[in-house]
Amino acid sequence: MFLEPQFHHQRRGWLEAIVGSMFSGKTEELIRRLKRSEIANQKVVVFKMALDDRYSEELVVSHNRTTILSQKVHQSSDILDGAAGYEVIGIDEVQFFDDQIIDVTQELARKGKRVIMAGLDMDFSGKPFGPVPGLMAVSEYVTKLHAICQQCGSLATHSYRLIPSRDQILVGAQEQYEARCRVCFDMGNILDFKSVNN
Repeated sequence: MFLEPQFHHQRRGWLEAIVGSMFSGKTEELIRRLKRSEIANQKVVVFKMALDDRYSEELVVSHNRTTILSQKVHQSSDILDGAAGYEVIGIDEVQFFDDQIIDVTQELARKGKRVIMAGLDMDFSGKPFGPVPGLMAVSEYVTKLHAICQQCGSLATHSYRLIPSRDQILVGAQEQYEARCRVCFDMGNILDFKSVNN
């Protein structure tokens, strides 16, 4: 379990990346950390991309229905204005943001903000997703979470898409995706390829 750093003489301002596959608990962990900050009487603000309206327009909602109030933004630069006056900044589904999010979050950290981001590290095809690899590289703390493979019960690291769309961004939940280990993910892709080419 991640505990907030308490180093003697630590300066304020750092980045935390929470990454993993679908259904690994990323948003739940993001909310847990943000609520601990609220308990500590820190000023907290949460952002999500406007396109993510799966469960709510104004809340960040985990798959198990844990919630926290959020602000919708349309691009990374919107966060800079919205973060003014806050000590802790949360960003959910960070993979949906443009590449400028790397510069935005680093600027916030330089201003003394604690920035906590949650997002998919790989897309449905098993490739690194958007700005997340870059964010992991510049973050002081990286937490990689695992789901449980819905085919064999092993640790899952991949998000397997259950519908035929090839769009990289397809906002969805259990009806569009399932968590899979590497072996079951690869097996599913082989079967999909065979069915398309027969």
